[in-house]
Amino acid sequence: MSGEAAPFRSGTVAVVGRPNAGKSTLVNRLVGEKVAIVSDKPQTTRRRWIGVVHRPGFQAVLVDTPGIHRPEHRMNAAMVRDAVDALEGCDAVLWVVDASARRGPGDRRIADMLRARGVPAVLALNKVDRLAKPALLPQLQELSGLGDFAALVPVSAITGDGVEALLDELGRLLPEGPPLFPAGETAPGGLAEKIAEQIREPALELTREEVPFSLAVVVDELRRDEEKDLTVVEATLYVEREGQKGILVGKGGAMIREIGSRARALCEERFGGKFFLDLRVRTREDWREDDGFLSRIVNPEV
Repeated sequence: MSGEAAPFRSGTVAVVGRPNAGKSTLVNRLVGEKVAIVSDKPQTTRRRWIGVVHRPGFQAVLVDTPGIHRPEHRMNAAMVRDAVDALEGCDAVLWVVDASARRGPGDRRIADMLRARGVPAVLALNKVDRLAKPALLPQLQELSGLGDFAALVPVSAITGDGVEALLDELGRLLPEGPPLFPAGETAPGGLAEKIAEQIREPALELTREEVPFSLAVVVDELRRDEEKDLTVVEATLYVEREGQKGILVGKGGAMIREIGSRARALCEERFGGKFFLDLRVRTREDWREDDGFLSRIVNPEV
């Protein structure tokens, strides 16, 4: 009957792309709130994160993945495996391409990967706010030759341009079925892992050179102090060299205090309530090559 409502759709969408394509920023924009940390440092995302988009006719479970790149350490190899694994069993793929970057072998490698898996894909040409409009059409034409995409959508994760059109295209690719998560749930996952990311974000912002790439954050203890009505977090920031430890601690402890202050504000804004963060910095040489330690940092379980 013509008056029947369209069936509800739901499913998972793997969000893939090269490092610094703006995947996490776009996921946050699509969800409507910050569910993944962002940074101008490449390879900020080290494991899969879920963000859930709720719309009247569909629910899209976005799986934000690490950037696909040529790995130089075991950590990077684990990150790339995690991104590729996200393609298995997903209902659709959102490939995010940086409009301001030159095309290269990495793009062709991703295109080949998607073609081999045969999952319906939408290509989002991101950061179009950095392009003059006449440069847009040639890029879309070039990218269309990389695969058989359900749609190619120019977007800006920063301004929001094209985001609703992108969501409409993704919703059409999802199978019919009930919601996978309850209404209002936008960021499933463990609180400790989310807090670790809120600590890592200001540490990335405040440091440079090799420190961001050698930094890992592990929450050692998470507990409620009912008497003081706050959440107590004990966490360790790991680096690979003593010199990096000195940078993170800072003169008289100034740097680690600033990281803690910013991280506390981020936690209180995102999770609500009061937080107390007890942060320490330790050196763990070459942890990016340590499979046992990596299992705590790059977790393939979503």
